[in-house]
Amino acid sequence: MKIFIAGATGALGSRLVPMLVQAGHDVVGTSRSRERAATVDAAGGHGVVMDGRDLAAVHRAVLEAAPDVVVHQLTSLAGGIDFKHFDESFAVTNELRTRTTDALIAAAEEAGTGRIIVQSFTGWANEHTGSSIKTEADPLDPNPAAECRATLAGIAHVERAAVEAGGIALRYGGFYGPGQSLGEGGELLESIRARNVPIVGGGTGIWSFIHIEDAAAATAAAVERGTAGRYNIVDDEPAPVSVWLPELARLIGAKAPRRLPAWLARPMIGDFGVAMMTTSRGSSNAKAKAELGWSPRYASWRDGFRRGLGDASSASRAA
Repeated sequence: MKIFIAGATGALGSRLVPMLVQAGHDVVGTSRSRERAATVDAAGGHGVVMDGRDLAAVHRAVLEAAPDVVVHQLTSLAGGIDFKHFDESFAVTNELRTRTTDALIAAAEEAGTGRIIVQSFTGWANEHTGSSIKTEADPLDPNPAAECRATLAGIAHVERAAVEAGGIALRYGGFYGPGQSLGEGGELLESIRARNVPIVGGGTGIWSFIHIEDAAAATAAAVERGTAGRYNIVDDEPAPVSVWLPELARLIGAKAPRRLPAWLARPMIGDFGVAMMTTSRGSSNAKAKAELGWSPRYASWRDGFRRGLGDASSASRAA
């Protein structure tokens, strides 16, 4: 099949291109720069320069490719994430999840594309009440903190647009691994190493993780199978902050994280940050495993954090 990947040189796209090429697919991948588009060529695909915010360019690139499948992996998070000003951190990504998603779907329909796959997220976006582990049938949070409302609306839009077009929305858990914020040398991992990430309140917020390579493998599986709908792409072990954060600190040789009451943390990380740490819900991967024929290599973040955060030297230090 001919696969068009919008955002082929990002965290996930750069891993997806060689997987699909090795599986025998003809891959066209986009990047905003000629230099980075050349890495798609080097991986065996065909690199195309495209700015995802230029809707005319999006339309033109899809029609020229005439793909069987469109994969939307466009994000813009180079500036880092500020929990207290979360929507500001995701402003461009939210545009890519709304206007650009609509442009990709319209162009795909015009080109006769049979399937579209989009990137979504699961975790804090789940409803923060009821069962601790959510499935794709459970609703998104109807009462989000003010700091994340625009971002949640963007997530809802990209999912709804894809599914209504007969496509697939992949709800990824928190990425970790080489090149990620939660990876060797990454911003979040270094903050944990420096004891700048505390356990807030009881640390009862539940997080679902996925290694970046496992996320790419799930996406490759969705290219070939699965029905229209939403799929949680997470590992087998959702875990509360009070469990995973101290264990990660131990694995990287850091001191145990500090503890802060919610009232003291709120001025620093906002209502959204407190909710992430205290009331967020995890996600089940049962549907993805059953329908996509996919299972994560790192079934638990415990093993993934120990062996999959970075290169061999970092893994040996963690062991």
